[in-house]
Amino acid sequence: MNAYIFGIVVPLLVILFRSRSSIKRRGLPADVGGERGLTLRNHRFTTPLTSAWEGVTTLAELFERACSEHHDRLLLGTRELITREIEVSRDGRSFEKLHLGDYRWLTYGKVFQSVTSFASGLALLGHRREERVAIFADTRDRWFIALQGCFRRNVTVVTIYSSLGEEALCHSLNETDVTTVICGRKELTSLVHISGQLDSVKRVICMDDKIPSDLSAQTGWEITSFSDVERLGRDNPVEADLPLSADVAVIMYTSGSTGLPKGVMMTHGNVLATVSSVMIIVPNLGPKDVYLAYLPMAHILELVAENLIAAVGGSIGYGTPLTLTDTSNKIMRGKRGDATALMPTVMAAVPAILDRVREGVLKKVNAKGGMSKKLFYLAFARRLHALNGGWFGAWGLEKALWNLLVFKKVQAILGGRIRFILCGGAPLSGDTQRFINICLGAPIGQGYGLTETCAGGTFSDFDDTSVGRVGPPIPCSYIKLIDWPEGGYSTNDMPMPRGEIVVGGANVSLGYFKNEEKTRESYKVDERGVRWFYTGDIGRFHKDGCIEIIDRKKDIVKLQHGEYVSLGKVEAALSTSPYVSNIMLHADPFHSYCVALVSVSRPALDQWASYQGIAYCSFSELCEEEEIVNEVHASLVKEAKKARLEKFEIPAKITCLSEPWTPESGLVTAALKLKREVIRKTFQEELAKLYASD
Repeated sequence: MNAYIFGIVVPLLVILFRSRSSIKRRGLPADVGGERGLTLRNHRFTTPLTSAWEGVTTLAELFERACSEHHDRLLLGTRELITREIEVSRDGRSFEKLHLGDYRWLTYGKVFQSVTSFASGLALLGHRREERVAIFADTRDRWFIALQGCFRRNVTVVTIYSSLGEEALCHSLNETDVTTVICGRKELTSLVHISGQLDSVKRVICMDDKIPSDLSAQTGWEITSFSDVERLGRDNPVEADLPLSADVAVIMYTSGSTGLPKGVMMTHGNVLATVSSVMIIVPNLGPKDVYLAYLPMAHILELVAENLIAAVGGSIGYGTPLTLTDTSNKIMRGKRGDATALMPTVMAAVPAILDRVREGVLKKVNAKGGMSKKLFYLAFARRLHALNGGWFGAWGLEKALWNLLVFKKVQAILGGRIRFILCGGAPLSGDTQRFINICLGAPIGQGYGLTETCAGGTFSDFDDTSVGRVGPPIPCSYIKLIDWPEGGYSTNDMPMPRGEIVVGGANVSLGYFKNEEKTRESYKVDERGVRWFYTGDIGRFHKDGCIEIIDRKKDIVKLQHGEYVSLGKVEAALSTSPYVSNIMLHADPFHSYCVALVSVSRPALDQWASYQGIAYCSFSELCEEEEIVNEVHASLVKEAKKARLEKFEIPAKITCLSEPWTPESGLVTAALKLKREVIRKTFQEELAKLYASD
């Protein structure tokens, strides 16, 4: 009993002491140049960090240093394929199912040999330093080896999503004048299909060894297997041609959310600054850590994460989203998923993955029912009370007991050893964050960054358990808020200053490849030489120096599953409906669909109601009638199809509003532009009801 009391009383005293202490300042004011605004820096550094390793200024130097220091440790692991089967469902659809074995590992020393051999082989194939290489493949060990091999020859790598469509793929390869493409067998098929549209490609290196023999004659390209390139370089070593910090390491193409993708030029110094910052923020990263790599390495979050883990002597085990857990779609029944086989300690995740974990667990708990369900929700409520600062929540021994009795099974889904999760790419809901905190027993480091800032910007501290925020500036970055009068945001706002987020520091990239106009729009260099990127996102500073994202200036919102919605474009298409006087589309990043507020055209609606014989006392009552809402919604869907909008761009639900939006009402400007923030606040109850039935 004494031990139990001790386990409760001590945490309560700690909480009491903390509550009486002052707020921990995570971001501090900074004196900077450039446009006027309110600027914060990380509390650990007075000036932006460039490198956490003395004498290291490039990613190539960082990797070589790690391989020398951790020569015999395990670096890259890949699961062996044991069997592959095709499963046919009752409705006749076929599904591939895999039985994967244990991880097979390469040490740092072996990987460095492969990297140097590949670098030499690339040079011997005739690829010159000033030419560019594109890597067009799924995440795997050879992706990492190819990247590091190119760095040793100071060759700029163009990264391309393996899922990119043909038009965007052609654009990316042609715009950068790529001469060598490194890809998998699946991607090679896509390349061959568009070979006649590619202007500069001369050679292809296939990561898979079995290559159809007729493809070279068909395309005119020199097609070589990855193994043969390594063998060529191993037998005929070529001296390294290492880059400088200011040399372009990567041209990373975005996913093309608003048209053709843009190539972001990142120097070695840019990426190294972000890698260094995350290393400092995440405590005790080192050789004991095991990282599960499954996100696309063509995404800056994954590229930074893998370079970071390699830098600290950790191990990287490769997986895929479809083989991640024991119940993933591609895993045979009864066989182990990647997480169970690897038992990682660290992983990166996008919110959609964590949402899936939460939904899967709750589905199982609710299906099981009975005492197990009651026990789970009791344990969850007790831990939630503690995380929310409650004195009488589950702390100490009670916390350990709940972990043992209830949450251990949930933790086993991701291998049972997760101690930290890096989350980025989209907003994470507070409910999911709390669920992961409690059930996995691991903190989530939420980050805010963009491809243009090499994933750097802000990152939540290890000991910050708050939700809805993305942390303070990382050590390599300044975060500045500037006024946006048109949107009604000001750094003088109370109780928290608000404005457009501008990121400055060593992690800000050079700009967009062959796109000076867009570069000038979004990038600026101040009188002190600091480079700034104007994000178009709206944020507000909390008292402790952490930032919260509250809006987006560019009217482009990413939905829960990653689709981008251009609000203005959709509104323009839907406004052609005869029933629309004005319309505001609303897209919530925590949901997979859009909704809309429609200020209806009274003459058109009166006429339709009269034809249908619908009697009503007032126009506001008419707008609430189900028949009216259905008719207006059907009209919007019709206009959306005419404009060839995607399904996710069409509002799934709407509310009809009887009052017109005028400058006098404050809902639109004098130029009749929507005041989105004002409209959202005015009709927040209506918007909440549209999502309430989820």
